[in-house]
Amino acid sequence: MTPAPSAYEPPTYSLKQLIQYFLKLGTLGFGGPIALVGYMHRDLVEDRQWISESGYQEGLTLAQVAPGPLAAQLGFYMGYIHYGIWGSALVGLAFVLPSFLMVVTLGWAYTRYGGLSWMQAVFYGVGAAVIGIIAISAYKLTRKMVSTDWLLWGIYLINAAATVVTQSERVELILGAGFLVWLIKSPPRQWFKAKQVRGLAAVPFIPFLAAVPPATTALLGQIFLFFAAAGSFVFGSGLAIVPFLYGGVVKDFQWLDAQQFLDAVAVAMITPGPVVITTGFIGFLVAGLPGACVAAIAMFIPCYLLTIIPAPYFRKHGKNPGISAFVNGVTVAATGAIAGAVVVLGQQSIRDIPTLSIGLITLAALWKFGKKLPEPLIVAIAAAVGLLVYPVMYP
Repeated sequence: MTPAPSAYEPPTYSLKQLIQYFLKLGTLGFGGPIALVGYMHRDLVEDRQWISESGYQEGLTLAQVAPGPLAAQLGFYMGYIHYGIWGSALVGLAFVLPSFLMVVTLGWAYTRYGGLSWMQAVFYGVGAAVIGIIAISAYKLTRKMVSTDWLLWGIYLINAAATVVTQSERVELILGAGFLVWLIKSPPRQWFKAKQVRGLAAVPFIPFLAAVPPATTALLGQIFLFFAAAGSFVFGSGLAIVPFLYGGVVKDFQWLDAQQFLDAVAVAMITPGPVVITTGFIGFLVAGLPGACVAAIAMFIPCYLLTIIPAPYFRKHGKNPGISAFVNGVTVAATGAIAGAVVVLGQQSIRDIPTLSIGLITLAALWKFGKKLPEPLIVAIAAAVGLLVYPVMYP
């Protein structure tokens, strides 16, 4: 078998190939952020060997410790590793665009036909199948990231338990794990004699222009500021960002009622790509197509910048023993948080015997057949089952 490439060696793939992969992932990648992170590892690290294990772990660490959506930030970093700022931007656009077009289309249907009465039935089946999909992804990540070291297992279990109890990822625990492993595995011997770290490499600002009707300028400004704040200050995956969005969209601005917001979350879960693309659906309901564009742009600009700005440090200092220990601790803690998120999502989606059966069957099928069983097929079957079973269970 050909050895996996180093993150710092010339790429064995073209930027076009990477863009095509993320375009496909954004079109067919079901299961939310946890599953998407697993797909990237399986496809880019294990199968194609385009990205090294160390490069992937660096990206996962950045995605966990910086605010913004997990899967999108990891995708940005995968593009950055060998193709820099513009590679990151193009990969991110390819990843987000398919699901954005889907949610805008669903938003048009929602506003035109008065709601999505079939959505609960579809999500009933798909949500249960997704638990099986992300459970397999979390299991594979755990095997890959956590060794037999008791310290790493302790960090993993603590973060998994904290995620289950608080129902959100605790960034302070993730960062604390990094410092703990650093102090134990590679303690700094010369605190005040380290070489001075140079400033951040200059990152050119990339302007994003959106043609919007002047009559809605004030509302679009509110949408932009709110979703930019969500992308800048909310840590973790879609699981963590949903309460923040609910507080602003429903409680503070009252753009949507509670049922409309739940429909928006359901749309994000049954469409592929990053879960936070629900911002496009919400923006469409609030201010049409301009609102969808502004909401999505405002969400992804901060996480793009918060990925590529610190990226040079990971590239330059990643082999330093202290940095490596810190990254290892944070990565294991993040993997524990992902495992805990599986439990939290399962509590929401597994609510009766049929959904439990769908989840277990999905888990067993993926365990047995693995990559031979495509996730879109699983999602389609689960959606059909949901449409048949839900009206019987909840007439």
